[in-house]
Amino acid sequence: MPIGQRLTTPQLIYLVYGAETYHQEAVFSIASALAGLRESPGEALDIQVFTDNPMPYAGLPVRVRHLDNETRQTWIEPHGYHFRAKHVVMQKVLEEVELALLIDTDTFFHCSPLELFRRIQPGTLLCNAVDLNYGANKDAVLYVTLAQALQRRQLADDNMPQLNSGVIGLHWTDASVLDRSIALMDEFYPMANGAYTLEEFCLSVAAYRSVHVRECPDLIHHYWSRKQLFRAKTKAWLDKHHAAPMCQSALDETRQVTATLPRPPTLQRLAYKLITVALPSHKRQFMREILYGCYRHTNPFDQACAPVWWEKARENVENRLKEPLKDHELKRWLNHPLIRWVLGERREAIYRHLMQAKGN
Repeated sequence: MPIGQRLTTPQLIYLVYGAETYHQEAVFSIASALAGLRESPGEALDIQVFTDNPMPYAGLPVRVRHLDNETRQTWIEPHGYHFRAKHVVMQKVLEEVELALLIDTDTFFHCSPLELFRRIQPGTLLCNAVDLNYGANKDAVLYVTLAQALQRRQLADDNMPQLNSGVIGLHWTDASVLDRSIALMDEFYPMANGAYTLEEFCLSVAAYRSVHVRECPDLIHHYWSRKQLFRAKTKAWLDKHHAAPMCQSALDETRQVTATLPRPPTLQRLAYKLITVALPSHKRQFMREILYGCYRHTNPFDQACAPVWWEKARENVENRLKEPLKDHELKRWLNHPLIRWVLGERREAIYRHLMQAKGN
């Protein structure tokens, strides 16, 4: 298509379907983008949301593009690999526009989203971050299963940087990168032993030695790690502003949802460590994480993470014990004299929450 017929306004793309949690993430991400866009007065940006559920986006200044199940199934064929749809949707958009950026829902912006687009030029792929080189971990599934084939065909070697595809930004003239990545996914999926990261790995291979790669972790936060804590922050924002997510105060408060892990200050953590020294060794970390959830943050969105710390405390101790912590054991742990003294009246609330969280 001649460039004159393409839309020149930068396009920020979301692909959202399935559980309500993903839609909640997307709404907050969009709000943070619009809050940041106020730093670029007079500059245009379009936001497109490909989704199976348009309701969460009512009232947002976005273009909703309905994604029915039949279409989505076509996009993830031939192996039913759902991350394949990310590259297909980018292909579709780049048939219509000059510049597009697909961003995962579990992200939010530190600045104007147009700052990301400024890093996309012809011959450039923008990703979230560049990770270790392919050969850094020769025990990884995708190295064990694919390295020889890739080296034999001169598609990749140990020096290939591996990309995080929480962001995929391209100029339309580089859409062939997506053609290659999709072809590689289709070819290698049966060999990859279900590797979760096959999509971004194939993007890494497709981009290797063909385009310049740039990253943008300084401009956004992609909370693929500690996801439950950041989901609690964003949900607290949504609970507060769901009636008017585009009002001035709502947009202003997106900046209070920070990329900082909501932990107590260093001295407070040291105090918790000293308090728990008297506990049996297998209970110390559990109790410290319980206490993390008891700290009172001045930031209300950090404070919303308190129950998540309690849930993580139980989950982590169960991982260390390699078995579930039975209800009567949990009650006995929380009844330890030191724990009773430290927690006071909060002890019963914590126990009730953990019972509810487990569905008891």
